[in-house]
Amino acid sequence: MALGFVVLLTVLVVCSGLVGTCAICLDRTAISRTAAELDHRFVEISPYLAVTGVFFLAKRATHGHSLRLSRALDWDLTAEIYALEGEFVAFLQTVVPQATLEFFSAMYMFGFPYLLVTAPILYFLLPSQRHLKELLVAYLLNYLIGSLFYTLFVVYGPRNHLSSVDGLMYSFYPQTQEMTAAVSANTNVFPSLHTSLSVVVMLLAWRSRREHPRWFPIASFVTACVVFSTMYLGIHWLIDVIAGVALGVGSVFAAEWLVDRAEGDTGRVSVPDDREDGIASDASD
Repeated sequence: MALGFVVLLTVLVVCSGLVGTCAICLDRTAISRTAAELDHRFVEISPYLAVTGVFFLAKRATHGHSLRLSRALDWDLTAEIYALEGEFVAFLQTVVPQATLEFFSAMYMFGFPYLLVTAPILYFLLPSQRHLKELLVAYLLNYLIGSLFYTLFVVYGPRNHLSSVDGLMYSFYPQTQEMTAAVSANTNVFPSLHTSLSVVVMLLAWRSRREHPRWFPIASFVTACVVFSTMYLGIHWLIDVIAGVALGVGSVFAAEWLVDRAEGDTGRVSVPDDREDGIASDASD
């Protein structure tokens, strides 16, 4: 029952955020143009969607095998990470006001899927699908590399390794633990995919700021909150976050290179005037 409620609540919150963001960042012309070009756009991005879909199906099918292999290898890096980092997360929990717990828990649970879902919708509504292609490839690279690290190395988060760190979100909202356990193991810590994927969305938002000038500040704020929440809630080490930032940045550059190769450098489309593309600009404020 708890799992169903949390999933439903997450869907409602993410959908509400998506609708609100589209209302802020888009105008009717973008939506009407997308409706007119719907078939063409789906055909253009279908290879990227297909590859991404096949990967996630394969990842889901092999999840149990990956966990068993990881436990068999038993390459536990938790002690090494703690030796490098020490009590940083414990210190963070002592200096951040308790009143912020609900906010950062919401950012971790809802802000992260909001970023992952909203970014591809916004880019699909652009005349060029270049940003969407790079985003999908970057998502794929993050999960591919993250899955490899999670299989090879066992790392327990601060809440599972240190008595001085409290799993704040799970202590106050235990119903959320069932949902997170359903999609991830408690050793899937290094690197932080919450961090890397959020950074991917923020960097693509920066690169698309001409087309979506209002999306970048929104994505930046939510990304910063999500990244901070992973440490404050005792889920990730600072080192996990640093590795996640590096993975996010690297995957964006790699995605650009891969899409260039796949498109023969023809995927870039010059947008001479924001108004012609039905994109709300800051000038209309």
